[in-house]
Amino acid sequence: MRRAVTALLVSTLVAAGAIVAVTTFRPDPENTASATNPITPGNFTGYGFDQCEAPSQAKMTAWRKSSPFRAAGIYISGSLRYCQKQTYLTPTWVSTQLAAGWKLLPIHLGAQASCTTRDRYQKNKISSSSTDDYAKARAQGRSEAKIAVAAAQRLGIVPKSTIYYDLEAFNPKIASCKWSSLWFLAAWTNQLHSLGYVSGVYSSAASGMKVLDDARVTPGNRIALPDQIWIADWNNKADVKSTYIRSDGWPGARIHQYQGGHNEKWGGVTINIDRNYLDLRNQATTPPPVTTPEGSTSYDPKCTTASINRTSYRSPTPTTRPDMIIPMQCLLKQRGFYPGAVSGHWGSKTTKAVAAFQAKVKHPVKKKFTRSDWVAIHSAGSARKTLKPGVRGADVIRAQRALNAATSAKLKVTGIYDAATQRAAAAYQRKNGIKPTEGIIARLTWTSLGKGIW
Repeated sequence: MRRAVTALLVSTLVAAGAIVAVTTFRPDPENTASATNPITPGNFTGYGFDQCEAPSQAKMTAWRKSSPFRAAGIYISGSLRYCQKQTYLTPTWVSTQLAAGWKLLPIHLGAQASCTTRDRYQKNKISSSSTDDYAKARAQGRSEAKIAVAAAQRLGIVPKSTIYYDLEAFNPKIASCKWSSLWFLAAWTNQLHSLGYVSGVYSSAASGMKVLDDARVTPGNRIALPDQIWIADWNNKADVKSTYIRSDGWPGARIHQYQGGHNEKWGGVTINIDRNYLDLRNQATTPPPVTTPEGSTSYDPKCTTASINRTSYRSPTPTTRPDMIIPMQCLLKQRGFYPGAVSGHWGSKTTKAVAAFQAKVKHPVKKKFTRSDWVAIHSAGSARKTLKPGVRGADVIRAQRALNAATSAKLKVTGIYDAATQRAAAAYQRKNGIKPTEGIIARLTWTSLGKGIW
């Protein structure tokens, strides 16, 4: 996705490169990942990136451990995508990322608006014929949806997952171009629904998103609307808003691409990406499993960011605070102390796991997970880098959780070392006699947190 979104009337865009011949994907039972893969992306709020070529496993692993991103947009199909080869994009790659907790955003780049001026899109354009409510455009939309679903199934992307159509910038003031695009996208949505998938559309805020939003509020609208929208508006604001479309449409079903192509380096690995912020809530799907932000390979379907992140951590016992048992079991499991599936019930396995952890960190062994235990388990780990304003990543998440357990700061766990986190760290340091460092978390503070001191 390399496009600028700066004006309602989109200027002529020129891109180098030849159009690659259309490839039709068909499900292959011998090369299809297990149907046990989780639905993607499901419910998720946070940061994501998109990149045409699927990164190698080494790069994905490094970014899972070090970056703030938890969602990745990948081009799975379409005759006009730049990355036709996709060396790493296999069923195994998909299942591995999903198991590691990544939310994948499958993207299809096929036929483009009839008025597109980009050279590489001229051989596959949406028909502008208005005959029979743009019947030809609707047929094209259905065909693209079938190709995309076949590719998704081949890769092990299961039904109820969302597939996003990439409709690049066009001039919405040309009526035939606007309406043929709308009917095309309506057919895309209807066909995906009939095949059991959720419909998403990516487009520039000034063209595709604007015409969809206008159709949404038009009395008597006959255009089937996508379930989710992906707004390309490079305003550098990490939210899901855009001045081009109304704020009341698609609540909890928006993605915002807010920064265009640039290099970012995490965990020693550089990838050229677009940045996105996702707000996908209350989706009619089952959320995929999420692992710990530290990148552990151990996960459980009950261990989501939502179930672990809390503004405070109370002390459960076998008979009290049942709401805290799932996050406790998740953290114990991710640290290698709790075997089996997370249940939310304090039984003999939980008692043994709690005792083993308490003994490990030299805390009193008891049938209670204390405040000190929460602080220690959140901050546990070997990679403890210095945290200061502007730093992002898994270590910030660990620190924010530990500070919520140790103090009354009630931080929002974002993975971004912001002013509120800095203030909470400074208050913790003052309370525990740690030499003031203006709220910068370094060795002494990590050591104190790791001991469970609050």
